[in-house]
Amino acid sequence: MTIVDAAGTDAMTPDAETPAAALPTTALSTTALPTAPAPAPGWTRICRVDDLLVERGVAALVDGHQIALFRTFDGRIYATDQIDPFSGAAVLARGIVGDRAGVPTVASPMYKQVFDLRTGACLDTQGKAPLTVRVHPVAVSDGDVLVRIVPAVPAAEGDPR
Repeated sequence: MTIVDAAGTDAMTPDAETPAAALPTTALSTTALPTAPAPAPGWTRICRVDDLLVERGVAALVDGHQIALFRTFDGRIYATDQIDPFSGAAVLARGIVGDRAGVPTVASPMYKQVFDLRTGACLDTQGKAPLTVRVHPVAVSDGDVLVRIVPAVPAAEGDPR
C-alpha cells in the first residue's frame, strides 16, 4: 500500500496507526476465485485510480460523510471535505483543479476561494476571514483508491479566555 500524506508525498510504509497486519492483501477464496482485498480498518475503498479523471474532482459518500477526490496532473490523489466552508454548499468536487507555484489547489465554484489540496488552507480568501477545508489521507492499493476519514474537531464552546 502506498500512503500519500497530507503534503502529497508518497510514503512507502503506512503510518503508525495502521499495523502491518491490517494492510489490505490479495487473497483467494476457497473456490479459488480472486476476491477484492478488504481495506485495512479505518480505510474505505472509494474507486479505481483509473476511474478518476486528471485535473477533475469527483464526490463520494463515505459513512454519511461527503468527500471530494481529486487526481492532479502529476498523478497524485487528494481527498477533502465536499462542503465549501465559505458557502456551506457541497460543491468542491466541481471546483477548478490547478496549482500555484507547484502547490496543488482547487478553486471553489461558489465564491472562488482557492484551497491547498495538501493542507486544506485557503490561499485566496476573496476578502473574507480565512477558513480551511478538512483533508483526508489517501492510499492506493492494487489500483484501488482508499480514504481514511479524519474526524472533525469539535468547535470550542464559549469564550476561550
